[in-house]
Amino acid sequence: MGKRNKNRQKNQQDRNGEPRGDNAGWGAGYADIIKENKLFEQYYQKLKIVPEGEWEQFMEALREPLPATIRITGYKSHAKEILHCLKEKYFKELQDLEVDGQKIEAPQPLSWYPDELAWHTNMSGTILRKSPLLEKFHHFLVSETESGNISRQEAVSMIPPLLLKIAPHHKILDMCAAPGSKTAQLIEMLHSNMDGPIPEGFVIANDVDNKRCYLLVHQAKRLNSPCIMVVNHDASNIPRLQIDCDGKKDILFYDRILCDVPCSRDGTMRKNIDVWKKWTTSNSLHLHGLQMRIAVRGVEQLAVGGRMVYSTCSLNPIEDEAVIASLLEKSEGALELVDVASEVPGLKWMPGVTSWKLMTKTGQWYTNWSEVPQNRHTQIRPTMFPPTDPEKLKEMKLERCMRILPHHQNTGGFFVAVLVKKAPMPWNRCHPKLGNKGTEPAAEAEKTPAETADEAGEAAMEDKPKDLEASRESTVKQDGVCGPPPSKKMKLFGFKEDPFVFLSEDDPVFPPIQKFYNLAPNFPKLNVLTRTHDGKKLNLYIVSKELRNVLLNNSERMKVINTGVKVWSRNNDGEQSGCAYRLAQEGIYSLYPYINARIITVSVEDIKVLLTQENPFLSKLGAQSHAQAKQLGIGSIVMRYEPDPENQDAPQCPIELCGWRGKISIRAFVPRNDRFHYLRMLGVEVFQEKRRYDRFEAKAEGQEGGCAPDSMSMETDLKTESTDKSP
Repeated sequence: MGKRNKNRQKNQQDRNGEPRGDNAGWGAGYADIIKENKLFEQYYQKLKIVPEGEWEQFMEALREPLPATIRITGYKSHAKEILHCLKEKYFKELQDLEVDGQKIEAPQPLSWYPDELAWHTNMSGTILRKSPLLEKFHHFLVSETESGNISRQEAVSMIPPLLLKIAPHHKILDMCAAPGSKTAQLIEMLHSNMDGPIPEGFVIANDVDNKRCYLLVHQAKRLNSPCIMVVNHDASNIPRLQIDCDGKKDILFYDRILCDVPCSRDGTMRKNIDVWKKWTTSNSLHLHGLQMRIAVRGVEQLAVGGRMVYSTCSLNPIEDEAVIASLLEKSEGALELVDVASEVPGLKWMPGVTSWKLMTKTGQWYTNWSEVPQNRHTQIRPTMFPPTDPEKLKEMKLERCMRILPHHQNTGGFFVAVLVKKAPMPWNRCHPKLGNKGTEPAAEAEKTPAETADEAGEAAMEDKPKDLEASRESTVKQDGVCGPPPSKKMKLFGFKEDPFVFLSEDDPVFPPIQKFYNLAPNFPKLNVLTRTHDGKKLNLYIVSKELRNVLLNNSERMKVINTGVKVWSRNNDGEQSGCAYRLAQEGIYSLYPYINARIITVSVEDIKVLLTQENPFLSKLGAQSHAQAKQLGIGSIVMRYEPDPENQDAPQCPIELCGWRGKISIRAFVPRNDRFHYLRMLGVEVFQEKRRYDRFEAKAEGQEGGCAPDSMSMETDLKTESTDKSP
């Protein structure tokens, strides 16, 4: 082992004996990549997707680094406060800066994104990370991103969720969701009305890669929504789910589907520089079939009247218009390509093309399927070409597709098309009733790959004895347990997940919680779950009503990675005060509307004390808050800030913090980045303190036994950095 480690260390040094790795910069390996690809230029010049006279600007834009873009989380009530903080403080500090000879321009809002919630700048991500002059702004972005208040997301990536036109009651499927920036947008739109109860709708976010699913979970958890479920399936064969509807089993059809398929990524050359070297026309030929299968599976599961957005970060018609044209042809009028130009005013885009050719990596061109030799029929398929019937092509209205070119608005390249389902797909017009034997009366020749696989799965379900199926359903209803599917039904990949166990209304855990927090009678106890069968329930989570419906009826059909938001955590110290469960900050915004006790009203100055001191005495609170705290016994509490319209310098949004009322002190249980977020809202500068934390964590990675800096030292630093904004 020792010799092996020595060799590994030796290999990590370059010829001059200097260590390779972080000191060389993570992107150092890209320095040798020449941003040229003759085949790429030959191909797209021939296809004429770039307007005449703009080719040089197109190529020049592709060779420039992609500007950094950020999006403010739109559903949180704090969005306006964050926007105010950005515009009045951080953006002003960026003006007139010069980094490596480049003048930094003031960030500008994306003209086509609503409410100035998305911004772009001429800074690349690399400059933002590396420049000492931008360190303060970078720390702000990182901290607010981890808190879920800001997302760093490519501009064109924000377009598909906008075009879905989501409402709080919609059932949404994100078919290829990782890494999750678009999923986060979907969740935000679902929660557009924060004053109301938990939305009726939900987002099911799927990805085929088990490891990327956990990245997806990390993204979704930042938003603390009870309406998101992450599942792990092949999108081209994602299971058809069932739900209870008025006491009967019914198939789940989605109101909105985001079909952002895997692609050759030639629209991302500005940030993925290796695409320059790896790009070939073969990439599109290999991916077209998978893209077709995923898109077909999507429209199969779309509800009539529903909307599906198909998108890629590729400019290639083989991956774009060819897939849409084939879908429209197979649908026999069931699908319509929608004109969405008016839905994103200010966005510059090119209409979809209606004719294109196909080129092999050797430079051989084919105009239609009849020209393809027999020995290439396995690589090149008829669906890759435009329809040959002019009338049929005209009816498709492919010009309604949208292609975003990099040089038009300094973005990446992108393609998006919006489909509306007007009727069931031809092969789904007489789907079988769940639980009854029968076959679909569609001709075998018209079966799609997605449907064939789905029917095989349904046939396997129908071949099971009815008494076994009935007993299994009764078990699910009785126990409220949703575990991983049995190994015979579905092979599990990655980590084995703990079961999702729903609590019954008469579970013994509820009475002390109900009494302690004086929960409203309409609190949805049936939507509370835990992740263990046996022993004490350490954490309690809540999901929306419809997600519970999905979970209970499909435990054998899908592999669930994560769902629910934590609302209570077990705390043995709380048993002395009558309730063993303390409130969790993650779920306070979902839970607060149902809580009628253990609430303290706090002021701006109180919040500063609570977030900068570890265990302040009760006497450090203002008179009103102190009096309310003295009336409460020991245990978990909610500290609520109500905005004062008369004081415009203070935050104009409500704030709820979870905490603990001790014998003589009080404490806020708020994660570190959330603390920084709230303090910024109150006008407190936290840059130096956050940098100190980050340096400590970096140092502690190689050491054991260290202890984190406490909040008492934080108080001193923050007092000296407080601005005049706070009253």
